[in-house]
Amino acid sequence: MVSEYKANSITLSGAIAMGTGVMIGAGIFALTGQIAQLAGPLFPLSFVVGAIVTAFSAYTYIKVSNAYPSAGGIAMILQKAYGPTTIAAAAALLMALSMVINESLVARTFATYLLRGLGLDQSGWLVPALGVGLILFAYLVNAAGNRSVGLFSIVMAIIKVGGIALFGAAALWAGGISFEAASDQQSTQITGFVASVALSILAFKGFTTITNSGAEVTDPHRNVGRAIIVSIGLCVIVYLLVAFAVGSSLTLEQIISAKDYALAEAAGPTLGQTGFYLTVLLAIVATSSGLIASIFAVSRMLAMLTDMKLIPHSHFGLPGMIRDHTLIYTVVIASFLTVFFDLSRIASLGAFFYLVMDIIIHWGVFRHLKQDIKASGWVMLTAIALDVVVLSVFGALKWQSDPLIVLVSLGLMAAVFAFEWLFLRHRPKDKDRSQSHLHM
Repeated sequence: MVSEYKANSITLSGAIAMGTGVMIGAGIFALTGQIAQLAGPLFPLSFVVGAIVTAFSAYTYIKVSNAYPSAGGIAMILQKAYGPTTIAAAAALLMALSMVINESLVARTFATYLLRGLGLDQSGWLVPALGVGLILFAYLVNAAGNRSVGLFSIVMAIIKVGGIALFGAAALWAGGISFEAASDQQSTQITGFVASVALSILAFKGFTTITNSGAEVTDPHRNVGRAIIVSIGLCVIVYLLVAFAVGSSLTLEQIISAKDYALAEAAGPTLGQTGFYLTVLLAIVATSSGLIASIFAVSRMLAMLTDMKLIPHSHFGLPGMIRDHTLIYTVVIASFLTVFFDLSRIASLGAFFYLVMDIIIHWGVFRHLKQDIKASGWVMLTAIALDVVVLSVFGALKWQSDPLIVLVSLGLMAAVFAFEWLFLRHRPKDKDRSQSHLHM
């Protein structure tokens, strides 16, 4: 399968654009209102705490990726830590599914902002229809090849990072630096704030897109880690700038009421109709580029899982290579979620899947790879502890407000582990297989 992955096809700037594109697409436009709903008036600080947790988490990925860059990224990390076992395969599949979930989140956000800009209802059938349309467009761009994705990601990243930063600065200048949203509630429940960090972490998880394309990045032993660090740093700045701008323009109740299109709503009072429409346009650019970058990464991760014989594969009569098929499967699953789940539940499902997978990775690397990659154990243990706290509080809060999504998440995770256990137990043994294909 080596021929399916083109070494040096993604530059450092392209990798940064890819990671930033995925993060900003989901983090600002899809999650700001939901984070404010949980965290209350201190919601900008939730992004700071989320960045701190992500920094501890990213350490593990950077250390392993620098040592063993792979187009399989996270799948490679798990197989090296646990071997070709059920836990490795299931955790890798959870990661792939969390990325697909993120794609449906971004697709629905695109549709919501577009309809808001057109003055149409955001609760009807047009939301999933437009979301699926964007997913199909992202598929066509990805089918054109790596360099098309890399160039598109760089151009879109420059436009949206610059545009969103300009929006934040202009909104703060027009509305004043005072954080008016803080006056609407007397206090913030600590449980709500900690639970909001789960969604803030989800807003930063796009850095794993870079990990999953490691073998295709130029000089991967150095540039994968650099791209991750720069992407997270850029997103922290943009998130804080925009969060304070939104908080200065709207009351907390207004942010929560318009949680699915909070940035567009915040642009109106301070920047007028022109600012409103420009923000809608930015949202369209950010979500479309984020979706393209995410589909690029997850299709390659699924192809690697197939190559590693950790998931089954059927051609279903389709022409082309395995990567072409996994691209189609990714689009189909993301479209299904876009049609049948709303933004809040999509975000919750993605947070559960990602945090569980993240804990499994840190523990495996700590137990089995720490010496090989010369990593500090206390950093990985801290990452595990932070993930466990956030996951526990988020799960408890969701159990009170929406127990169905908790049950669905637990049921799907159990199904993933059971599926992988059955598949690995009955797959043909291949004693001649080597892991040399992981280090491409």
